[in-house]
Order: sequence, then C-alpha cells, then structure tokens
Amino acid sequence: MNGNRFKLYLKIAIFFSPFFIGAQNDITGKVTDFFTFAPIENASVYIENSTVGTVTNTDGKFSLYLPKEYRNDTLIISSIGYKSFKSAVSDFKSPMDISLEEELAALDEIVIKSDTRPKSGNEIVLRALERLSKTLPSQPFLEKGFFRHKERNKKEFKWLIESAITFYDPGYDTLTKNTIKINVDENRKSYDLRDIDSLFAYTSYLKYNKNVKLRSNSLRRDTIQKTSLIKAIKWNDERVNGLDNLFNGKLNLVRNNNLKKAVFGDQMLVGHKFNVDTILVENGRKLYKIKIEKGAGYVGLGTPNVFNEGFEPKGSMYIYYDNFAIKKIEYQLVAASDVQKKRSKSLFDTYLNHKLILSYKDFDGKMYLNYVYYETPKLVNAGDRSTDRTKDEKEIERQKNEQFYYTTQEILFSDIIGFKEVEIFLFQRY
Repeated sequence: MNGNRFKLYLKIAIFFSPFFIGAQNDITGKVTDFFTFAPIENASVYIENSTVGTVTNTDGKFSLYLPKEYRNDTLIISSIGYKSFKSAVSDFKSPMDISLEEELAALDEIVIKSDTRPKSGNEIVLRALERLSKTLPSQPFLEKGFFRHKERNKKEFKWLIESAITFYDPGYDTLTKNTIKINVDENRKSYDLRDIDSLFAYTSYLKYNKNVKLRSNSLRRDTIQKTSLIKAIKWNDERVNGLDNLFNGKLNLVRNNNLKKAVFGDQMLVGHKFNVDTILVENGRKLYKIKIEKGAGYVGLGTPNVFNEGFEPKGSMYIYYDNFAIKKIEYQLVAASDVQKKRSKSLFDTYLNHKLILSYKDFDGKMYLNYVYYETPKLVNAGDRSTDRTKDEKEIERQKNEQFYYTTQEILFSDIIGFKEVEIFLFQRY
C-alpha cells in the first residue's frame, strides 16, 4: 500500500514539475518608496547588460519573464531619484517587495534644475522630437552607403538595382526642404526598361504632365520611344518611392519632422498614440520601447496625384532613456478608412501600404542614420476593369498577380565623414 502511494506521489510530482520549473522563469514583485511605502510607477526592472526588462505599473508591481541563460546574472531595479537595487537572480525570491531609498545629491552653492521626466509614451516621444537639434548632427556631414532596390509581383522578381551611394546632409539646423543630396557613385542593374514597368505609369505620366488621357490597354510598349518610357518611369518612382523622395519627403520621419504637415509634425498626436511598452537595455544603456498605435484621426501622406490618405499607424520606437535620442523606428501604415480599405484590397490585395524601418547609430555623441528599409506596393497594371467584359478565373488571377509590384528599398551606411572632412572630400571629388 505504501509502495503504491509512493508511486502515486512520484507520478504527481513528475506531472507538476514542468509547471514549477516554468514558474521559476517569472520574476515578480512590487517596488515601493522606503519611507512612504507608496508604489513607484515606471521603475525599471531589467537584467544587467541585456535587453531583458520591464517597468512597474501604477501599483508598483511587475512581472518579468526570465530566459534560462540569465539565471546566473544580476537583476537591477532602478528609478530616477532612488538608489538602484541589485540582486543575483538566484537570490531573488518571487514574489518580493523591494523598497527603494531616495538618493539625495549634496548641493552646496550650486543649484541644479532639471526637467521633469516624462511619464507617458506621448510625453517621451514629444521630448525626443524637441531634442533633435541636440541629438542629431547640426553640422554638415557625408555618409557612404550601399543601396538595393528590388521589385517583384506575386509571381516573380522583376528587377534589381544595386548602388554605392554618398549621402550629404547639411545638418539638422538647416530646415529647408530638398537640401539633402544623394550621389550614385557606382551602379549596376538587371532589367530591360521595356519589361520593368507597365503602361500604367506611362499613361499616368501623360495625364498629369501632358494633359493627355489614354487608356493603358489601348497602347503597346513597342510603339513607345525608349526615352519617353524612361521619363515616365523616373517620374512615377519620384512621386511614389524614389530615393531622393525617401530622404527629402515625409517618410524621413525624424529628420524631416519640421516639414509642413510632416508625419511626426505638430499635428502628430491627431493620428498617433504612443504608449510605453517596456524598457530594454543595449550596451549598458536603457531604452524606452514605445508602442505606436492609432490616434483619433487618420494618417495621410499627401502624395501629389496619388491617393495616400486614410491610414492607421502601427509599430515601435526605441528611445534612449538618458538623453531621449531616437535609436530606431519600426513604422507601418495600414489602410483604415472605408475608402482606403476598398482601394488597397482591390488594387494591392493587402491593407499594408507602407513599411518603414529607420535605425540610427551613436557617433561622437550624435545620432546618424545606420539602416533604412522601405517597402510599399506600387500599381503598374490596372488591367481591364470594365464590367461589360466576361473574364474566366485564370484571367482574373493573372491580373491580380501582375497588377502591382512589391517595391523594396534598403540602405546600409558604412562610413561617416564628419564636418571637418566634408570640405576636403567635396574638393577632391568635384
């Protein structure tokens, strides 16, 4: 009988052991003020020298999932104005109450005034934008980089361009539009101009530049001069996804936030809402991770001759905790209004219209562009959309697969040429 009970208890223990082990992966607790016992909101809870972290809620409580590889590391709990709490993860017994002592600075004849630390995601983002003149380069600089432009439809890749580029920025203090310059140093491409773009771009070019209205299905490529087709393609790229437009237009969210009706301009909080997701750590520096969500209104890009309105934003921003410098933005615009949903689904078979990633690196105390990724669907062939023509299923499917391209642009910057070297570089080159 005792033997049977032992076996039963053993089976129960084995059955429940994964749950006990799993529970040990979560660190939970509550952070309070040592003297007042009041909960401390937005205290940082993280593993030292890692990106694993979280913040306390309004009740001072937190729950941090801990991967196995960090069980021998150090847990740090900190908040502005308090002494940090440190503990070996192995010594931390969940749930635990942690009281932080206020950290007082000895002030003699010097009075230090500091801004109140923002608490909400909206306040943090606004603070980061206010400090761009301090965190972005104010002097002219050059960057060398590698550029890749790819286009494909649902069936196959259509063309590829790869370039070595030089990027010139006169500095954030220069607010004039179109002051950023891009020079293509070397270029290689794999396409035939007559195959890469449809007659849709050509007829649009004629409509908006020559006041000539034609239907794309009434033309043939072999009847169009190559020079005319090149003009039409360049025009279409410049208004939708051209390299110069990417830097000098509204998609350069941080650098061009001073433009009229900029996406991150003075009306930013109408279409956006920013919430603190967590606090991470990178190379010993804490980062706010801010979740980007829709606001009360829609986001629009106001692209000339292109319906680019009625979106809701999604994504994340990563902002340094110490100086509010923007490290990275992951940004998407998704069709949200009834008109934009209908248009996007009909033309592109997707609600995602714009996907943008901007990553920055710290160099001499300033943030420089490090990586750019941009993806958008581009209409190239509307097909025969008349209602009086009978189409079989294969024809409908073919048109859906070939009526637009996924356009992807990537830029990776490698070298930064600072203010002192810019004039020498430009003199030697030009």
